[in-house]
Amino acid sequence: MYQFFVEDGAVSEGFVYISGSDVHYIRDVIRLRAGETVRVSTASANYLCVVEEIGADFVRAAIAKRGIAGTELKSRIVLFQGLPKGDKMELVIQKAVELGAAEIVPVAMKHCVVKLDEKKAAVRTARWQSIAESAARQAKRSVIPGVSLPLSFAEAVGYAKTLDVVLLPYENESGMQGTKRALEQLRPGQSIGLFIGPEGGFAPEEIAAAGEGVQRISLGRRILRTETAGLAALSILMYYLELEEEREDAGISR
Repeated sequence: MYQFFVEDGAVSEGFVYISGSDVHYIRDVIRLRAGETVRVSTASANYLCVVEEIGADFVRAAIAKRGIAGTELKSRIVLFQGLPKGDKMELVIQKAVELGAAEIVPVAMKHCVVKLDEKKAAVRTARWQSIAESAARQAKRSVIPGVSLPLSFAEAVGYAKTLDVVLLPYENESGMQGTKRALEQLRPGQSIGLFIGPEGGFAPEEIAAAGEGVQRISLGRRILRTETAGLAALSILMYYLELEEEREDAGISR
């Protein structure tokens, strides 16, 4: 079943109206026909819909079921990813969206090889946002995660201070017991920041600048590539948070 995203105003009197580039995608790429079922999400609800009409610049779908279960974590995870080389950022964004990240923030760090000026950053960010949208469709996300313009490390730390919990996997941090303790403090509904270094890792001064509010954790004894580390950490977070949500929904105390 295909997933689409519309504004709340596109829902009216039992119908959802899809417009923009999605019309071309529906009509000419996946070639949906009247009678087929699609999933449509707005900022406030999810719908199961049946396509009724495919016009030149709109698609009208009748709402068959309202309030279907969403796919979002109760917690909002922000991935602060040190800018990697080549097209690795595209892979990171795609998989981070699949794993439940709510926002991806590219961060220029001392050991980053990639240097983006304002113009290049804007072009890359537009490309990255498109990848996030495609990944959100594939993963049946209820929202499209945002990809911000690249921030400096200091700006990223400032943003992270507005979140409830901030985790930083660090190669010099030993022992998984510390990681286990950090996870056990998490609760569904918290906002969680996750800092991942670039290929060269974090500079010592960046670790110092992160401050005491950032919890350093280990991802194991092996050194992970930058495009692997974030996905490993997100996988751990997704498992733990979804398990806690199931316990919470079932009324099971910890």
